[in-house]
Amino acid sequence: MPPITNLSQLDLTKTYTYADYLTWQLDEFVELIKGKVYQMSPAPRRRHQVTARNLNTPIALYLEGKQCEVYFAPFDVRLTTAGPNGDVQITTVVQPDICVICDPAKLDDLGCLGAPDWIIEILSPGTAAHDTRDKYDLYQEAGVSEYWIVSPLEKYVSVFVLREQKYQLAGEFYAPGPIPTQTLPELEILWEKVFAGV
Repeated sequence: MPPITNLSQLDLTKTYTYADYLTWQLDEFVELIKGKVYQMSPAPRRRHQVTARNLNTPIALYLEGKQCEVYFAPFDVRLTTAGPNGDVQITTVVQPDICVICDPAKLDDLGCLGAPDWIIEILSPGTAAHDTRDKYDLYQEAGVSEYWIVSPLEKYVSVFVLREQKYQLAGEFYAPGPIPTQTLPELEILWEKVFAGV
């Protein structure tokens, strides 16, 4: 069988596993959600990249010398864990814009195996519904403790925290001031810095 080098070679009605995903040699980035292939948007717009940088930088600086680590896309997060059959049992692989992992045992050379502590998704016109509905449900089910949805276009941050296996809205931020984080409570992220230059 020839290697998979183009998305058109995949049957998008079929269910795939992480073992399949590892064999693909695609130029475009895809995610695997419960075995189904989701093509990611084309390269993000500049405001998306600026917002990602504005968020990643203070988190990375704060975490220097600490156990938690921050990663940004493309970075594979396998939300279903390997069983006796290893990678063939993993059916969900996502690439969050930013994620913080505080358990070093979840990190390996391929990325993260298990739920990160904190995920940030930055909305793009083509991904808004996917991030606010599909990934919201997926991250809640997987046990991601904190989920931020950030809109560079409308300049807001919605913060959700997991309580009793359900996301609760911890706050929506539309104006200058601090945005508290449950994962890193001593870290100060300022709304005005998140959207500086956007």
